Amino acid sequence: MNDIVIASSNKGKINDFKVIFSDYNVIGINELLNDFDVEETGSTFEENARLKSEAAARLLKKTVIADDSGLEVATLNGEPGIYSARYAGPQKNDEDNIDKVLEKLGDETDRTARFVCVISMTNADGETHTFKGTVDGEITLNRIGENGFGYDPIFYVPSHQKTMAQLTAEEKSKISHRRKAIDQLQKFIEGEG
Repeated sequence: MNDIVIASSNKGKINDFKVIFSDYNVIGINELLNDFDVEETGSTFEENARLKSEAAARLLKKTVIADDSGLEVATLNGEPGIYSARYAGPQKNDEDNIDKVLEKLGDETDRTARFVCVISMTNADGETHTFKGTVDGEITLNRIGENGFGYDPIFYVPSHQKTMAQLTAEEKSKISHRRKAIDQLQKFIEGEG
């Protein structure tokens, strides 16, 4: 498997995959299919990741990787969860989403949170495997840092004493929830080979 097709149009996610899978030719789904979109009707990250990889694999007749990921804030009962990308509305605006999390938390002292990523790989025969990674952290009071995307500016990683948005792409690629899920995927691929 030299090409890896990613069932996402999110440039931030595709760049994350390119950094992590630097030995492969990473192709975003929009390079192969126009307007690929799957309604995320699942109630979990795993269900939504499977919906995307299975739909794309059926259309392309090749192995496709999809992920569903997001932020879970403990005090908010796991919100935004599977609605992370569209938390503040269907326009999927990162800044509005961050504002909503900060507003809902207010001056709450328990700001425990985690990023979750589930990667689903579906092969041309329709066989699907999923892999989950998480990273624990805390929600800051304000945005800090210029790197990354999504909730990275408000997600503080205690082990690095920085927000995800203060980490370089290389630093983030070593500790992120996506990295942890991809490590499991890589072990699976190498075990198959």
